[in-house]
Amino acid sequence: MKRHAKIDGPQTDRRLDGMAQGVLGQPLDRPDGPLKVTGRATYAAEVRLDRMVHGVLVRAPRVGTLNGFDTERVRGMAGVLAVLTEGLPRNSAQGAIAKSPPGNEGKAQYVGQPVALVVAETLEQATHAAWTLEVGIMPSIPVINPHAAPTEFPEKKQRDLGDLEAAMAEAAATLDETYHTPTLSSAPMEPHASIAEWDGERLTLHGAYQMLKFNRKQLAEALGIDPSAVRVLAPYVGGGFGSKLGISAEAVGAALAARMLGRPVSVVMHRRQVFEMTTRRSQTQQRIRLAADVDGHLLGIGHDALVSNLPGETFSEPVQQGTDFNYAAPNRKVVHEVARLNLIACGSVRAPGEAVGVTMFEVAMDEMAHRLNLDPVEFRLRNIPDHDPLDGKPFSSNMLAQALTEGAQRFGWRHQPPRSRREGEWWIGTGMSAAVRVNMLTESEARVTLTPEGRAKVETDMTDIGTGTYAILTQIAAEMLGLPVAQVETVLGDTDLPPASGSGGSFGAASSGSSVYLACLEIRSQIAARLGIAEEDLTLKDGHAIHANRTIPLSQILDAPITTEGHVEPGDSGKIARNATYGAHFAEVAVNDVTGETRVRRMLGTYACGRVLNVKTATSQCHGGLIWGIGMALTEELIHDPRDGHAVNRDLAEFHIPVNRDVPDLEVYLLPERDDWANPIQSKGIGELSICGAGASVINAIHAACGVRIRDLPATPDKVLAGLMQIES
Repeated sequence: MKRHAKIDGPQTDRRLDGMAQGVLGQPLDRPDGPLKVTGRATYAAEVRLDRMVHGVLVRAPRVGTLNGFDTERVRGMAGVLAVLTEGLPRNSAQGAIAKSPPGNEGKAQYVGQPVALVVAETLEQATHAAWTLEVGIMPSIPVINPHAAPTEFPEKKQRDLGDLEAAMAEAAATLDETYHTPTLSSAPMEPHASIAEWDGERLTLHGAYQMLKFNRKQLAEALGIDPSAVRVLAPYVGGGFGSKLGISAEAVGAALAARMLGRPVSVVMHRRQVFEMTTRRSQTQQRIRLAADVDGHLLGIGHDALVSNLPGETFSEPVQQGTDFNYAAPNRKVVHEVARLNLIACGSVRAPGEAVGVTMFEVAMDEMAHRLNLDPVEFRLRNIPDHDPLDGKPFSSNMLAQALTEGAQRFGWRHQPPRSRREGEWWIGTGMSAAVRVNMLTESEARVTLTPEGRAKVETDMTDIGTGTYAILTQIAAEMLGLPVAQVETVLGDTDLPPASGSGGSFGAASSGSSVYLACLEIRSQIAARLGIAEEDLTLKDGHAIHANRTIPLSQILDAPITTEGHVEPGDSGKIARNATYGAHFAEVAVNDVTGETRVRRMLGTYACGRVLNVKTATSQCHGGLIWGIGMALTEELIHDPRDGHAVNRDLAEFHIPVNRDVPDLEVYLLPERDDWANPIQSKGIGELSICGAGASVINAIHAACGVRIRDLPATPDKVLAGLMQIES
């Protein structure tokens, strides 16, 4: 039996609130935790198969037209089995497999593009041969500067409402500033890896991927076979942050080589290849204009963004996604421009759009609050809209005011003028920012089996990329079926199982969780029918059915296992109401007056994300977002050589993510919320919300501490010191 739900309106039954087991929402440990900390969880690169050989990808050393490889010499090297120079995608898939656009076949469009794969008996032999292979390229002049590049204006990303120019001219206070964010990398801890094995015409791929039902189709397209002939296994994924959304060259190369050789082939990217061959977050230039009346009410909002990508790619960083609805203003203009550059392909990185767009917009909001001589918290409270400013749709829920006020109270927020507190060489200041992120539901399916012995199994091809999927799906099933969590087994990461939403866009927990909920609801209905009662009158707890003062073991009700499936898909609810998540960030920093060094001393975030499924895993996600915000604000920047565009700092030694010393104790508060418009379990995304604007609270705190306003991230000591010298000159 299958239970299906298409979300066309609010889901008001809230059945989870009436369950009795009491495990959902609790800070339970991850079921997969012991396996991971003891090394028993097998990640893709750790898979070992009989007769397995190894492949190493070869990068393009420059931009230009490929005109040959010295393959014969390399094929004669010790252990070398094959050299593949055709069939590799130029970059990770974004939806469909990433083929070169017409007229660009046989070209290297960026330095680091995968152009060949060398396969040998051992990894050492393959590595040596790959380094030896000479790539013939007729060089061309790369386009690196976005201001000198051909550009496009995607029609769907432009907005023009009212008359912004008139609002700017008539306002009591205005702001017109330009902000920059650099290229950023996902830099997941686990490198991209794939092990491919063919059994006749059927391919099995052990891979590190986030969205298996799509990855299966992408790989099948690259190989020219039917998706039913592909099985992808990814039970454990060591981080992705968007870089593992689409199939990459290592998966296609492993599959092609394995088919050619009739042996399993392992291809694991080394760290520098991960930086070069998977997608980056686009650098941005953002011009933000604000117009306000004397009372601090916004009259106009302008947000222009220049982003980049390779020629032919449809993805562009949706910088203004949060600008559309977070603050009220009758006059609005959004301009979105895409420069076509010969740099690493751009794609989704954690919270695509809002991570950089909300961050810089919240810096602009802080600047505007100072011009109005208003407390930045109060300024934001005055401009929360009561409906979607673009089309008048109601909000399904808007918890921004609660997040701001609760966060300010818990942090002990007090607005002070810049340079008002000093401790020795250090200026001390506090800053804040709002957080907003669109919320989505995507189609997802799951299968649940309940046995007479009171054990349950959850099965879906959903992935756990470190976010806690194993935990929350186990808890949902345990809560709905009235079982201790130890009696629920969750099986993930296998495309032979029902297709889930995958992990991405912060929709994974709510989407896959809803499908598990629906499957369990069908089981509950079948149990209730056997007892001759309505499902709403049934209580399940500790392996027993309870009704009218009768407690009956499941073994007396079931004579065989019950297996059901749940299927959820989005309907019209998103067209009727604006669905989003909200939060607020607060930070205290110390800025050294001599060196320009910034230290974050404390940081707090408040978030509203619907029903919290596991407070421990949700809080962990918020910690990750806050830490990434510190990195965006102070250290992270992927630097491109201005001559050929190659990534200069393409490893974790030089791409400076925050380390333990950079991160203070973090406080997280999750606000109670039920959003009936979101999905049947009233849960919303949290993994990406916590990065949106987090860095702005640090940047705003720097200004509050020492008076230096940074508009070009990251706020490295040299930039802060230059500002200090300008103030003090």
